[in-house]
Amino acid sequence: MIYAEYLLTAAIVVFFSIKASDYIDLLDRNTKLSGAFLGGIMLSAVTSLPELFTSISATVLLDRPGLCMGNILGSDLFNVAALSSAVLIWFKGFSKGRVSKSYRHVTILVLAIYLMIGLDFLNILNLRVLHLSITSVLIFLLYALGAKYLAVANDVDADEDALGYHATKSTSLSVKQIGFRFFLVSIGIIVFSVIMTYLTDEISVRLGIGQGFAGALFLGIATSLPELSSTVALFRMKNYNIAVGNIVGSNLFNFIILTVADLLSMSGGIYADPDAQVRNLLLLGGAAMALFWILLRFRNKTTQLVCSLGIVACYIVFLLI
Repeated sequence: MIYAEYLLTAAIVVFFSIKASDYIDLLDRNTKLSGAFLGGIMLSAVTSLPELFTSISATVLLDRPGLCMGNILGSDLFNVAALSSAVLIWFKGFSKGRVSKSYRHVTILVLAIYLMIGLDFLNILNLRVLHLSITSVLIFLLYALGAKYLAVANDVDADEDALGYHATKSTSLSVKQIGFRFFLVSIGIIVFSVIMTYLTDEISVRLGIGQGFAGALFLGIATSLPELSSTVALFRMKNYNIAVGNIVGSNLFNFIILTVADLLSMSGGIYADPDAQVRNLLLLGGAAMALFWILLRFRNKTTQLVCSLGIVACYIVFLLI
């Protein structure tokens, strides 16, 4: 019964996520808002709501910080693997599409966060200021810088306007109605994400698996379903810029969740005593993000193919080990 409830909850989250991406696409085509802002900040924040509320629930309500760390690192690795899979499926269209240059800068910031967490795991960067790790403080500062990059990026939108790609999509809804419906599906994502946390914890106890692996597998995949659903929907709409912005922004936003969880942690913080699965996630996630930067930096077909396959392989290796 618990597994059926888990699948039903995940399906509801997917449905709300697809609707959220539809409304973001409508806003992109019917307003003058930057596509990088819509995908990298608005949509990524909404599709990261499951990670936010499941991580807070795991840390504060269940006192299981391993679930939180596995959730965030697992979600980020799954996100780039899902995007890379979409690139392989829509290979021809993506290679011709335009993607904002700002995403490369944000990816570098995400790589810096991976490095800082690794240094914390090695007890090199483990200073705590009051109740907060210095790692969490630095993550917050890097997120603020990354959000600035996403908010001001408009290079792709300008090109699309000039070429007629940013045409208004026919809809009977006003911009206010689109925004209100986007708000409603966001609330739905929040509610069912919290439910999913409790279901995941019960499943992990029944199966007798570690917090890190349970967080990455059951929470990480389930809470990444919004990003996966949105990515597929946006790729089918040929809106590659917002699709990439959603993943880049979500991965950056996910790390700020660690800052919140660390602040609210009732024990010694969320970076203490990571298990083997969490360490593997950190290494493979960092490698996947490095390949992702190369994919964005060098947009030729060979690099695109090799990097996409390499990123998917990183996720498969995690599941195998």
